[in-house]
Amino acid sequence: MRIGVDIDGVLTNVEQFSIDYLSKYCFENNIEYNIGRSSYDISETFGISSEKEDAFWNKYLEFYAINEKARPFASEVIKKLKKDGHEIYIITARWLTNRDDNIGENMRKIVKKWLSENEIIYDKLIFSKSSKEKKGHEIIENKINLMIEDNPNNINELSSIVPVICYDTNYNRDCLNDNIFRCYSWYDIYKKITEINYKDDMKN
Repeated sequence: MRIGVDIDGVLTNVEQFSIDYLSKYCFENNIEYNIGRSSYDISETFGISSEKEDAFWNKYLEFYAINEKARPFASEVIKKLKKDGHEIYIITARWLTNRDDNIGENMRKIVKKWLSENEIIYDKLIFSKSSKEKKGHEIIENKINLMIEDNPNNINELSSIVPVICYDTNYNRDCLNDNIFRCYSWYDIYKKITEINYKDDMKN
């Protein structure tokens, strides 16, 4: 089975990073905020303008990209999946990686180095060209059989194409249908993939 794996929110806990560092940024810059209902758009979660969110990421994106650690057991489980015969396709729409300039090239290099340092093995690394973070084209083009994702827009769109493992976050709790499998940790992901693969084998 070809398994697609997102980075931000799946391999990392970008939700908690955003809350921790954006609240610090707002405090240091005297920005009024009010953390409310969680949204994939962190500016909506904090009740601040998109311009202020952009300023935050301009300061912290590279720091996050270099220093944020992979979620517990992500590397271990991916190695187990590879040993079981699955192919791993890292598919990311990470900010800046779709740019065809030095800034984009730098972020792509950071991503590759981060994957290596965190011992995330893969068969192919795909930088999505979509400016809206949608990955349907990459899923179809690379014949992906299952996607692991946290972005609610992607989860809902891709679940009409392939089974989607939804890495549970506060902002994707409304993603519910028969082709979405909610998981809470990387070993929970391994359990669900094993079950899905077994059911597929029984059909064949």
